[in-house]
Amino acid sequence: MSTRHILLGLLASGPSHGYDLKRRHDERFPQARPLAYGQVYTTLQRLVRDGLAEIDGTDADGGPERTKYRSTAEGNRELAHWAGEIAPPAPFVTNEIFAKVVVSILTGGDPDAYLRAQRTAHMERMRQLTALKTATGTDLSTVLSADYALNHLDADLRWMTTTAARLTTLTAEVDTA
Repeated sequence: MSTRHILLGLLASGPSHGYDLKRRHDERFPQARPLAYGQVYTTLQRLVRDGLAEIDGTDADGGPERTKYRSTAEGNRELAHWAGEIAPPAPFVTNEIFAKVVVSILTGGDPDAYLRAQRTAHMERMRQLTALKTATGTDLSTVLSADYALNHLDADLRWMTTTAARLTTLTAEVDTA
């Protein structure tokens, strides 16, 4: 996910302080990793440096002075271009679970036991996400984020089932390579 483009998107609704942008990011993308304040301010500085955002003043509102940022016309063009680009499917998929299965085979471990334990962890996360998305009053952003994660976890589970069924052949291939 492009933090710079997400922040530009959040600035599209009007000028904001870094604190407000971080809070809105975490609200709008509830299943994403929360942004660190340092990441927000570093990204905002780069956006200003690159002419995609500019400082729109400062205010204190009874507290410390805060800088307000707004998107520039160039920032709006950059955001529109990014939002319209098709995200290419990844040419290679890095799969930590697969790597651990192979390493388990290489080191004389028990890849089947590992896959069972990983399946248990995936199922627990799926239960958590299902509870989250079905809770009373859950907003649509949270439901859609949970659905996305659930579909990926389900794909992992299907892959684990297929891999477990093929462990004998995989072990023979890894051992002879």
